[in-house]
Amino acid sequence: MLRLEELGEGERERWRELRAATEAPRSPFMEPEFASAVSRVRPGARVAVLYEGASAEPAGFLPYERGALGQGRAIGLGVSDCQGAVLRPGLALEAGELLRACSVSSFAFDNLEADQALFVPHAAEEHATFVIDVEKGYETYESVLRGQSPKFLKTTLAKERRLGRQAGPVRFVFDERDPAALRALIGWKSAQYRRTGRRDRFAQEWITRLVGRLAGTRAPECTGTLSVLYAGDRPVAAHFGLRSASVLACWFPAYDPEFAKFSPGLVLHLRMAEAAAGEGIGLLDMGRGPAEYKDSLKTGERAVYEGEATRPGLGAALQLLRREPARRAHGFVVARPRLASLASRTLKGAARLRRP
Repeated sequence: MLRLEELGEGERERWRELRAATEAPRSPFMEPEFASAVSRVRPGARVAVLYEGASAEPAGFLPYERGALGQGRAIGLGVSDCQGAVLRPGLALEAGELLRACSVSSFAFDNLEADQALFVPHAAEEHATFVIDVEKGYETYESVLRGQSPKFLKTTLAKERRLGRQAGPVRFVFDERDPAALRALIGWKSAQYRRTGRRDRFAQEWITRLVGRLAGTRAPECTGTLSVLYAGDRPVAAHFGLRSASVLACWFPAYDPEFAKFSPGLVLHLRMAEAAAGEGIGLLDMGRGPAEYKDSLKTGERAVYEGEATRPGLGAALQLLRREPARRAHGFVVARPRLASLASRTLKGAARLRRP
C-alpha cells in the first residue's frame, strides 16, 4: 500500500490507460490527479497497486482512505461523486481478499459507479445520478428541452434577457481564473447550506483546501473548472467542478440570492452545457440527489450505489452497527416524498432558529 505521492509517473500513466480501457464515462473523480489532491488534505489516503502473476505492470489500483480503527472508505467519501477501483477489464478479484491486502476491515462508498462489479454486490442502495447529454451538440440539447420542458426553457431564457436589461450585460466565463470569484462561490454555497439547515461542507477545512488544490489542477482528464455568470461586472452565479476530455462533473453550484428572481443558477447551467459541448465534452454529470432544477435540465439518469464491502471481523461488525441504522432511516425518508418534504421544511426551520 502506498501514499499517493509515492506513485511514479509510469504507474500514474498505467492508471490512466486502465481507466481509458473501461466503458464507463471518464469521470475526473476516478483519475490519479483527484486522488493525489485528496491525499494532500487527508492523511489516511492510500492506494493499493495490484499486480497479476509475475507481471511487472500493474493490473489495477484502488484509492481509499484508512481510518484509525482500520475501517476503509472510498477516497474523498462525502465529496467524490464517482468511486471505485480502476482495474484491468476481466481481472479476477475477490473483494474480501483485496480488503485484507489493504489492511482494512471494510470499504464504504456512497457514489460507486455502476460498472464496479467487484463492489456492486455489496451495495445496500441504488441511487440515480442525473446527467445532461450534449454529445450531439448544444442545439440538439435545446431541442430536447423544448420537447420535454418547453415552458422551463422559454422562461429561463426570458429571465436571462431580463437580467441583462436590469443588471447589466450578461456574460459567461467557462474557465474563470479569478480567485475572488471562487471565494464568492464558496461564500454563497456556505450560506445556502446554512439557510437550508444542511451541514456546511466548507466549514470542514479539508474540503476548502481540496477545492483550492483542484482549482489549480490542469490535467487532460482532471481539470478544476470555475464557471461564472456575470451581469455587468458583477458575478451572479458560479459553479466549481472537475472536467475530463469527455465529462464535466458538476460539483458546487451556487448563486447570489439578491438575483434569485432571475434564476441565475439555471441560466448558468444552460451556458455550462453550451460551453461544454463547444469543448467537445459530451456529458454533464449533476450528481445524485433529487432536485427540481435537475429534473428540468436532465436528459437521463445513471445508477450509482451506496453501501459497504466488509470482511469478517469485529471491525466490520462495528462499522455496520454504526452506519446501517442511519442509512436505512435516510433511505426510508427519501423514498417517501411527503416525509422528504417535511424533513426539508424542518431543516429550514431549524436553520432559521439558529440564526442570530
